[in-house]
Amino acid sequence: MSATKSKYFVKAGEVEGYHPANHLGTVNRRIIGTETVGAKQLEVLHGTIEKGKGALPHAHPGIEQVCYMLEGRARAEVNGEVCEMGPGDACFFPADAMHVFTVISDEPVKLLVIYSPPYEENPARVIRP
Repeated sequence: MSATKSKYFVKAGEVEGYHPANHLGTVNRRIIGTETVGAKQLEVLHGTIEKGKGALPHAHPGIEQVCYMLEGRARAEVNGEVCEMGPGDACFFPADAMHVFTVISDEPVKLLVIYSPPYEENPARVIRP
């Protein structure tokens, strides 16, 4: 990729990280979204989560979410179903479904998070218990 901003290609290391609401020890980088490539129907984040930290219980009204594990191990829970996940594993959180995600490995978890439609860290798009 050249030094000029591409309309289609993104390098995660060049995207500024942020700490998402309702998450502990987490840094996300919005790699695919309206501000990076103009995507309007989905959003892809690269997340890094510290040992023992993660997402507190919450849901997203009208937004489906997928988590794809790249590194580390985590415990995910959705609608009473629990699974330990490692690299190459994925989980689906249906729209409006309460979910929790916690790192259980000694090393941080790195993962991709996909939202459709985009969540965009909009407080109106999250429900807490």
